[in-house]
Amino acid sequence: MTTTAAPVQSPAGFTHRQILTVLSGLMLGMLLASLDQTIVSTSIRTIADDLGGYSLQAWATTAYLITATISTPLYGKLSDMFGRKPFYLTAIGLFIIGSLLCTLAGSMYQLAAFRAFQGLGAGGLMSLSLAIMGDMVGPRERARYQGYFLATFGISSVLGPVLGGLLAGQDTILGITGWRWVFLVNVPLGLLALVVVTRVLHLPRTPHATHRIDFGGALVLAVGLVPLLIVAEQGREWGWSSTASVACYVIGTLGVLGFVAVEKYMGDAALIPLRIFGNVTFALGVVISFVVGAAMFGGMLLLPQYLQVVRGAGPTEAGLQMLPMVLGLMIGSIVSGRLISKTGRYRAFPVIGATMLTLGLFLLHLLDADSPLWLAMIFMACAGFGLGNLMQPLTLALQNALPPKDMGVSTASATFFRQIGGTLGAAVFLSILFSLLTPNITEQLQSSANDPAYRQAIVQGAQSANPADAALAKGLLANDTSAAGQVLQDSSIIQQLNPELAKPFQVGFADSMSTVFLAAAGVALLALLLVLFWKEVPLRTTGGIEAAGDAKAAEGAGALAETIAQSSAPAADPHDGAKAGRRTRSGAPPG
Repeated sequence: MTTTAAPVQSPAGFTHRQILTVLSGLMLGMLLASLDQTIVSTSIRTIADDLGGYSLQAWATTAYLITATISTPLYGKLSDMFGRKPFYLTAIGLFIIGSLLCTLAGSMYQLAAFRAFQGLGAGGLMSLSLAIMGDMVGPRERARYQGYFLATFGISSVLGPVLGGLLAGQDTILGITGWRWVFLVNVPLGLLALVVVTRVLHLPRTPHATHRIDFGGALVLAVGLVPLLIVAEQGREWGWSSTASVACYVIGTLGVLGFVAVEKYMGDAALIPLRIFGNVTFALGVVISFVVGAAMFGGMLLLPQYLQVVRGAGPTEAGLQMLPMVLGLMIGSIVSGRLISKTGRYRAFPVIGATMLTLGLFLLHLLDADSPLWLAMIFMACAGFGLGNLMQPLTLALQNALPPKDMGVSTASATFFRQIGGTLGAAVFLSILFSLLTPNITEQLQSSANDPAYRQAIVQGAQSANPADAALAKGLLANDTSAAGQVLQDSSIIQQLNPELAKPFQVGFADSMSTVFLAAAGVALLALLLVLFWKEVPLRTTGGIEAAGDAKAAEGAGALAETIAQSSAPAADPHDGAKAGRRTRSGAPPG
């Protein structure tokens, strides 16, 4: 007689095969969000140049991050109350519609508005994927499965820059401008994700005790964040002490204080319940996530532009040159995930990650216009390895710090604060870059004017058939250095110039980016100092679904024990009360 072995199950009752089936749908959703970020990174310069606003590219990035950030905690809270699946499907649908709208953009301002709509969907894709996995699998076992998520992130990090560069490098594809396919490719992928998630994702619904929804908190949060992010991006043009800037400071501060007041009033129904910050491990963890997000988004955002503007790489070539950073990230993620799953300890990996990220960003600061490509790749790999050791342990630790019933809130809060850090980092670091570009390029042009070889190149350029060379040379001969500001509108001018004439522009860009990388390294160093004070909490072995089942079972057992105790107690004699009363009145003690 033969027997068939039962499939191995997780403690929550899911077999390995069932977990992988659900994981396939979650990976598609995460691929949507991660691919969009990486595919845009190498194409945004081409998009901004085509839409006539290189210096406005921060709007497209910031608008997306603002809405993604604000909607993230709302997805987490609502999914805790009503279940994950309907909101995960909603997030995918909004993302698809936003992607379609982005293909129709006719200006950078329109693109920013459509990216903001797209961000409403993106806010739920990443956080809900992690929350659903947290429901199904305990933190220690989860490290094993999160490797699939990180593989997806790694694939998108490789595929996105290459695909973005390839599409942006084409004039038209099927009659549509090449860069518009950067957003259009999300549509078939999103539709596939909708079908797969609908079919494979089946989770028990565990409604919250209260159905109050903190829409007021979300509104006040938007009032607080948007002005602060706008002034971070526009402050260099307005003036940091201008009336508009001061108005943004005041409105933003009042909005943040109002958000705290609303959250305190809402209690457990709050978008981000304030009680969760009473947990010191969680509170310090979200601060670390905030700082890491600022360093990651602020520093890594400029790498594709360094490769394209300074080194002259095309968009596709720049995507391929980013491979060392991606490989470093994947190696760091896989190694840390395997070791965490095996040992149940995670304390060392954030320390290693923050150290390597700080070192990598500092080394990137040392690059100049003449640095060899292989050296830049080594520095990128170092920063990527640091991120790989930071991202997974941070998420696991924050999910583990709070009770399983707060899985959605904890995951969304961690993502929320990382996104806030990333949004502020992107806005502030891009602002630093653009505030330095014009004076640095002007200084390089003036310095180069004393070089006989450069003066000769100017004379030859004035007689050149290349319109870019001729325009720049004639302007320089007339002592007009306004070309330094023109590259903020169309940086592709640099690639059109004779290499000798382009040199001051490349050096000016490299010097400006060096300052930004140094600032990002300082932020990463702050993250390292915070990690050193972060205490480790032993990883649980149960997921959210199993924990909820255990809680119900314990509640049922308690009720049953109380019922048994009541039924086994001796029946009370109705005359006992009267007898006790007579003894009391006569002075005898009752009983």
